[in-house]
Amino acid sequence: MNIQLFEPNCYNLRHCINTIVQYVYEMQLLFLSKQVTILNHRSFKAELGSYMSLFETLLARKSHNKLVAPAPTKEQVTELMKFALRAPDHALLKPWRYQVYSGDSLNQLGEFFADASKLEEPDIGAEKLEKLRKKPLRAPMVIIASVDIKEHPKVPEIEQFLSAGASAQNLLVGAHLMNIGAIWRTGSLCFNRYLMDLLGLNSNESLVGFIYLGTEEGDKKQPVFVEQDEFVTWK
Repeated sequence: MNIQLFEPNCYNLRHCINTIVQYVYEMQLLFLSKQVTILNHRSFKAELGSYMSLFETLLARKSHNKLVAPAPTKEQVTELMKFALRAPDHALLKPWRYQVYSGDSLNQLGEFFADASKLEEPDIGAEKLEKLRKKPLRAPMVIIASVDIKEHPKVPEIEQFLSAGASAQNLLVGAHLMNIGAIWRTGSLCFNRYLMDLLGLNSNESLVGFIYLGTEEGDKKQPVFVEQDEFVTWK
């Protein structure tokens, strides 16, 4: 009789233990799932915060015309070019070209500015020529952007110019992210064929602009955001 009473009790005990073990196991799974949810939520918030911080940083980009030494280092320019050479590029023609001037080479660039202007305008005055010589000295570094047009049945010239423009914009964005002051200048010199020849551009190559780089000095104006309705139409 004792045996008969003992066997059911043994069964009940084993059943209870199994039930408790199963309950503890399920609770552990529930706890772990909640921890993963919490971690995922925290990760999402961190990623969102990082995204918004980068978004706000990009929106704060603005050109600055008062640039002084030091100029970007060679290593920094190498990083900038990683941005510049990732522009949209139909058919992978890679039409972007860059020349980097700093130090003594800025004086040579100033001579190019003056010589090209004199060739285009023979009666130009000495005062104006001197002003042209000093233009590259407005910053410790000038990067000249150009576009090397290639014939392609599906990529007209205008698309390659747009790609070069996008490349230059990427360079400006990269400079902003690296806390390097920058301004993209053009003017009549940007369309002076004599200057293009002096710079060694080939016959299919055209200037896109002069990107002045350096350390920002003085107060900087904050960007002004326009009303989108004037420029964006929803269909």
